[in-house]
Amino acid sequence: MGCGSSVAIDTRRLTPEVTAKIPSPALTMKAAILIQRWYRRYIARLEMRQRYTWNIFQSIEYAGEQDQLQLSSFFSFMLDNFTQLSGNGPDLISHLLDPVVNPQTDRARLTNHEQIIVPESYNGPRLTFPLTVSQTDALLTAFKNQQQLHGRFVLQLLQETKKLLRQMPNVVYFSTPYAKEITICGDLHGRLDDLLLIFYKNGLPSAETPYVFNGDFVDRGKKSVEILILLFAYLLLYPDHMHLNRGNHEDHIMNLRYGFTKEVMQKYKTHGRDILKLIQEVFSLLPLATVIDNKVLVVHGGISDVTDLDFLRSIERHKVKSAMRFPRCTPEHTQVARSSRAPLWSRPESPLCDSRRSEGKTTKKRHCHITRQGSGSSSSSSSSSLMCSPRGSLHPCLTPHPCPSASMPSLTDAFQAPFLDSFSALLVPLPSREEVEWKQVVDLLWSDPKSQPGCRPNTFRGGGCYFGPDVTRRLLEKHALSLLIRSHECKREGYELCHDGQVITIFSASNYYEEGSNRGAYIKLGQELVPRFFQYQVSHTTRKLTLMQRVRVGEGSAVRALQEKLFAHRSELMAAFQHYDTSNSGCISVSEWAVVVESVLRMDLPWRTLRPRLARLAPDGMVEYQSCFEDMGPGQPIPQVSPNFAETLYRYRTDLEIIFNIIDKDHSGQISTEEFRQTWRLFSAHLGVEVDNKAIDDLARTMDFNKDGSIDFNEFLEAFRVVHKLDSKDQQEC
Repeated sequence: MGCGSSVAIDTRRLTPEVTAKIPSPALTMKAAILIQRWYRRYIARLEMRQRYTWNIFQSIEYAGEQDQLQLSSFFSFMLDNFTQLSGNGPDLISHLLDPVVNPQTDRARLTNHEQIIVPESYNGPRLTFPLTVSQTDALLTAFKNQQQLHGRFVLQLLQETKKLLRQMPNVVYFSTPYAKEITICGDLHGRLDDLLLIFYKNGLPSAETPYVFNGDFVDRGKKSVEILILLFAYLLLYPDHMHLNRGNHEDHIMNLRYGFTKEVMQKYKTHGRDILKLIQEVFSLLPLATVIDNKVLVVHGGISDVTDLDFLRSIERHKVKSAMRFPRCTPEHTQVARSSRAPLWSRPESPLCDSRRSEGKTTKKRHCHITRQGSGSSSSSSSSSLMCSPRGSLHPCLTPHPCPSASMPSLTDAFQAPFLDSFSALLVPLPSREEVEWKQVVDLLWSDPKSQPGCRPNTFRGGGCYFGPDVTRRLLEKHALSLLIRSHECKREGYELCHDGQVITIFSASNYYEEGSNRGAYIKLGQELVPRFFQYQVSHTTRKLTLMQRVRVGEGSAVRALQEKLFAHRSELMAAFQHYDTSNSGCISVSEWAVVVESVLRMDLPWRTLRPRLARLAPDGMVEYQSCFEDMGPGQPIPQVSPNFAETLYRYRTDLEIIFNIIDKDHSGQISTEEFRQTWRLFSAHLGVEVDNKAIDDLARTMDFNKDGSIDFNEFLEAFRVVHKLDSKDQQEC
């Protein structure tokens, strides 16, 4: 009896009792419909849970990028306003953000690298230049076996990569080989398993299998160093068939927060600092865009209404060491002025005034050689490259493009500096060429597409812009292109099409937020330039889990991260909750609870839907708002500090860790109590957080356990790490 066969039952031979038990066809159909309806509802509920889990992860990711922009603003403030941090030594962070150029020539550097002794006990790959296929194969094998490339060969590889990249243009043009396809990959973010799987499924880079890797090779994952080594090795081996674009994480300031700097220093304790300096130079030399067959533009982030490929070809990209570090203002460009002066865009000589003229007119910007077209939509005027922080603080040299955000103040020609003793202001000059170049780079690395027309500041990320389908269409028509391929955003299926199919987002890091959270993908383009998508998911456990189990894992991780956010903003939330709780009952309505949480966190999440996972209901249906914080607590017994000061430390723990790691030049984990005091005072002043100097001094004395004048800042930060009480109980039981 094969599949699909049926057996006829002779009901005449059945007893009446058995016949009565056989359901009628109508009843069977009704049961099937009920089961189908239940299953659809079940899948719909799971889909809803997956979507809000995704929204939580994405909101927290973008909030972290905003925090990093704010920290970068703090660095800029220190560099631009202080020559010394404590009066007895050089600026503690200028050596990283504005490193002094080493007078040694590249040849002398290479000679120094060759003199590094490799011990006989080292059994990993040994590289000679020019590289050979056997050496890249040895690298692959070594990394699969968890081996590490010696620091000498890493430095030599980086030096050779730097020499090659110097010869490459800002925008790389190449043609698809006849009867062959080119593979385009998106963000990898330190996930070596994804890269190895791509190579396994699609083939290793070669003349027959050309690749474009579209930025964000590092950070977040644990194998960023290995990915860089492999990509640079294949670039040196096949320079005409391996193409690398710069992403927003090819940036040394981003690397401080998201793990790459720490990974390098942990893996290369002896040569780590030299490797980081060389990587910083290499990152600044990576091409900004790739054009395939004069029809397909590949950039990491996106475009804006002022993106100009012709102008991009002429910029000096190596000067933009960090897209988060605005070009330094020279004294002749900056003037101290009263904050009551007329707005910059009201002055007739201002380029912003010109940009608001009637549609179709073009004006030349001062100090640059590009033209920008006025837009018929007010949302698309002069919106590119604005670095918006959640607190509304901008660099004093930024051209004031108003952010359409309730949290952003309206800007004038004077940038107000509340962290200075006297409430003075810095006059915003007209943009120099360096500033225009920087803005063009920021747009390419940080922007995101949106379905709404026009171009406006990307206030959600804090940098770049949102560009609409009309902006895409104009740029493609201007340069006779047909398709824009970008990365920069994680997509659940690994890719996404928008703007009527003219924009494709490709993301190659699977399981980006959590195990099973998303697939990775890559694109193959042939002579016809019709994209074909290939999806995959690297996982050792996902296939063993049911759909419900996968949803629970991702949802649990997202909710825990959200609970940490709530705990870090506890005082603000409690003050707002109590404003609605006029009777001091400890309860407010669900709608009031949702309004309060959104007004404080500003994460644009479905709080009513999330409420059952975050707060408990009273018998009368009101929300017991203090239950939001019941499952959270400090990582260790904290020093005796005020609640407000402790909460500030919880909230900015990551930022402080970055600053302390910069100050700790010898990576001993120790900083002096005076460095701790000065750094925290500057940081709190920049944030506008009111903390008594005595509280800082008391905390510094408390953390100096052995009274030797130094603080173990890792132990200090661990005391201000938010943990889940249930996890702590589980660990104690184990």
